[in-house]
Amino acid sequence: MDQMVLAELINLTLNHAVYATRGAQNAAQAMALVDEWRPHLAVIDMDIADDRFLRRVSTSAADAGARLPVLALTRRGDLKTKLAAFEAGVDDIMTVPFSPEELLARVLALTRRAYGEPLKLSPVIKVGDLEIDILNRQVRAGSSSLHLTGVEQSLLYLLAANARQLLTRNEIMDALWGVDYVAESNVVDRHIRNLRAKLHDDWRTPRFIKTEAGGGYRFIATSSEAAEGSS
Repeated sequence: MDQMVLAELINLTLNHAVYATRGAQNAAQAMALVDEWRPHLAVIDMDIADDRFLRRVSTSAADAGARLPVLALTRRGDLKTKLAAFEAGVDDIMTVPFSPEELLARVLALTRRAYGEPLKLSPVIKVGDLEIDILNRQVRAGSSSLHLTGVEQSLLYLLAANARQLLTRNEIMDALWGVDYVAESNVVDRHIRNLRAKLHDDWRTPRFIKTEAGGGYRFIATSSEAAEGSS
């Protein structure tokens, strides 16, 4: 799947932990960012990073004398790949696709272990007129409180993280089920319908999720304040 689609999903999820995030599209940009910005944590794509890069990143840190905690992501879930990642110096590894809740939990655990203090957590974030509670898998749309399944929450995060960007069915499939998953042809449409039903979002006059004929789906939610200001 598109690396930026995944990066935006990570950025939105980490907003719950009140992190400042920056992204890089290749190893050279990543190393420059690590050297200049001195982050407290690195989340890297194991599938495009070599061992030298991994070792170089893990020896950098925001605090002198410390090492930078590294969470690796991979689409290859075999034991050999995971062992190679740990050998290269990563502290934890997750297989793509992943749930937003698990990503947040692992990041919080890594930073707590590295720096000794729990980071501030904001379970509820606001995306347009939606309030998303990651811990309880609950979404508020206006006065309505909605309980989402794991797949529905991951789908909502993926769409909201890439707001106003067209996501094709293949991109959604790869992000939520993985590139090797074989499913019935309408699995994405079916989950979109379920999510829309819970959001009370009419596809003919969408407030949150717009269907692009022959293309895919686009998250269009904006706050009511912004909508009033532009009218």
